[in-house]
Amino acid sequence: MKKAGILNRHLSGALAELGHGDGVLVCDAGMPVPDGPRVVDLAFRAGVPSFAEVLDGLLAELVVEGATAAEEVRAANPAATALLESRLPGLALVPHERLKELSAGARLVVRTGEARPYANVLLRCGVFF
Repeated sequence: MKKAGILNRHLSGALAELGHGDGVLVCDAGMPVPDGPRVVDLAFRAGVPSFAEVLDGLLAELVVEGATAAEEVRAANPAATALLESRLPGLALVPHERLKELSAGARLVVRTGEARPYANVLLRCGVFF
């Protein structure tokens, strides 16, 4: 049994399959989940687990070379904006509709229980060397 890191076997296994350039959408409970990508749904109750908890757990295990979020997050969810900007330097912002289009190309979707608007980010995997 693992003693640290992400313990969810479905999520841990999905992360191990990712490669350079693959997309990972970390999303709130309301984000439409596109057909195609593998989905690990962690949502339990409204707010559980939070977007921040899941994002921090993923960032501890992934190499991320880029990230994209919806520009609407700035006005609608200042807490998520602060979190994203502090964790992901160089964050790109696009209209929410564009983020939904881009998410269709993700390899993995991780759905949280987050119940605040626009708590979504598309991460682009990098390499550790």
